[in-house]
Amino acid sequence: MSMDDLKARGLVLLGCGKMGSAMLEGWLADGLPPSSVRVIDPNPSDWLKSTGVTINGDLPAAPAIVLVAVKPQMMGEALPVLAGFGGGGTLFVSIAAGTPILAFETALGAGTPVVRAMPNTPAAVGRGITAIIGNAHASVGDLDLAEALLKAVGQVVRLEHEDQMDAVTAVSGSGPAYVFHLIETLAAAGEAEGLAPDLAMALAKATVAGAGALAEAAEESPTQLRVNVTSPGGTTQAALEVLMSEDDGFPALLRRAVKAAADRSRELGK
Repeated sequence: MSMDDLKARGLVLLGCGKMGSAMLEGWLADGLPPSSVRVIDPNPSDWLKSTGVTINGDLPAAPAIVLVAVKPQMMGEALPVLAGFGGGGTLFVSIAAGTPILAFETALGAGTPVVRAMPNTPAAVGRGITAIIGNAHASVGDLDLAEALLKAVGQVVRLEHEDQMDAVTAVSGSGPAYVFHLIETLAAAGEAEGLAPDLAMALAKATVAGAGALAEAAEESPTQLRVNVTSPGGTTQAALEVLMSEDDGFPALLRRAVKAAADRSRELGK
């Protein structure tokens, strides 16, 4: 399946919240005609109405792709609506957290090609990262097309096994919340040392954003970047001796946090 097939046969987007809107904006910017898109959403935003796509109208007889972007708890009522597209002619791409491929195969038919994806919220500014895995009926072309669509909101990586999705959820899916909390607590620590709240928050936001951009752009590893900024006996070393403690520093804390998120993802998948 190719992008030409997609334009000709159409794409159905089920759910157009923040993530669905971010993807749709990227697709339209990349040249996907609004006439090729059908959106099913009970509460379309003013922005969605302004895009020119068809909203809650008639669906194509055999769309190239159905992209499922509803919350996991809505799956029970959403999938039966789309069951008629199952069986092999339409590729299903899901970004619903915690919903395994088996759930789609059960609802849509075992012969349905399915790609499961886990994006994260920086997709809203085109800086997300999405992990994908296909079932046995998803061809190389299907995976290539899913990747091309998801690249509209950032990077895409491919997994070897669906079981890896729980760890992906815990690291990159939930990870932005960990970073936001780091910003919160870093700013609060600055306040405790005498900075005004607005100044502390500005410093914390810019520092985390800048360090992330540097880590992504630099040829050195994050370990080497940390060494580069740490003078022996200096202020950074004093802080890192606290943060890198194996007992109660970042290593132990993040291992526990990521494990808790991965364990919860496994529970939801059942």
